[in-house]
Amino acid sequence: MVFEFETLATDGRARAGVFHTPHGEFPTPVFAPVGTVASVKAVPPRSLHEIDVTLVLANTYHLHLRPGDELVRDMGGLHQFMAWDGPMLTDSGGFQVFSLTSINRIDDDGVTFRSHIDGRSLRFTPESATAIQQNLGADIIMCFDECSKPTDRQIVERATKRTHDWAVRCREAHPDDSRQALFGIVQGGIFPDLRQKSAEFLQTLNFPGYAIGGLAVGETKQEMYDTLDMTVPVLPKGKPRYLMGVGEPDDLAHGVMRGIDIFDCVMPTRVARHGAALTPNGRINLRKVIYTRDNSPLQEDCDCYCCRTFTKAYLSHLVRSKELLGHYLLSLHNIRFLVNHMQNMRNAIIAGRLSTYVNAFLKRYGRPA
Repeated sequence: MVFEFETLATDGRARAGVFHTPHGEFPTPVFAPVGTVASVKAVPPRSLHEIDVTLVLANTYHLHLRPGDELVRDMGGLHQFMAWDGPMLTDSGGFQVFSLTSINRIDDDGVTFRSHIDGRSLRFTPESATAIQQNLGADIIMCFDECSKPTDRQIVERATKRTHDWAVRCREAHPDDSRQALFGIVQGGIFPDLRQKSAEFLQTLNFPGYAIGGLAVGETKQEMYDTLDMTVPVLPKGKPRYLMGVGEPDDLAHGVMRGIDIFDCVMPTRVARHGAALTPNGRINLRKVIYTRDNSPLQEDCDCYCCRTFTKAYLSHLVRSKELLGHYLLSLHNIRFLVNHMQNMRNAIIAGRLSTYVNAFLKRYGRPA
């Protein structure tokens, strides 16, 4: 199976396309909910299909620790193990290099971790991170990279060099993209010259897709948007572009406008577990007293099971009672909200009216373009 990216329409720098994988195709731009440990929290695969999710993400680091990537391989790979028959992406563990700095040690060869589960020591290298992802069997896999604080140039320069060296080693460990597509990850912090250098270097390795990493990790929103402005034009037009770990509705709009095709984030399910729901007018907290007698749905024009069936009053009761059903319903709605947002932007690109849609959305959501 050959991975292929088709661009069907453009509007400015934004584009509507299709990416073909061994487990089917998915339309772009696309938002992928995160199933860190082979489970999108509280939402079964059947429900994901019902709300038009076409791509999910799982986490290499966490699945290596538990249940183990070799076990997943022996169970038929992630698709069979978690009963998800659509396209799937795994990250490489590179973000954990950043997020778990207190329990890891980085050197030029790789990273030594102390497991947050049982304290045992383990080692990640470009080769082992690639092998773990091969065992997991996702359609799209990622190079092992070093994500760093994006505003400290000295740290970013060192991390970018390591990312390039590790990308070469990942490519050598995975030279054939016929069954799994290995994406390179552009680093460089908020610095234009480093981002351009990184994008240009990675293209010499001829990856079937390119991710932009090291954003939404401490810089301002405007710095993130400016970094996309300087990075996206340097990436090849005929291959998908993936902005890692970004999922706020306003950031999705700004990213699509700048030419990003793929997004992922834990946000919609994480905030749901804390009683928050995404709406066209912004995020609302169902713990507030004003919702205890509110007989309206979360969103009048949303077609998800939550909005078609239940009131804010009932959802507020579930949240206050810490009922698991509340986690499911709010997660379902929040993911559907983002999927619908992406579908609306894709349709707007095809119709040539993306800026009109984005300006109207951001004005209503509370963050003008």
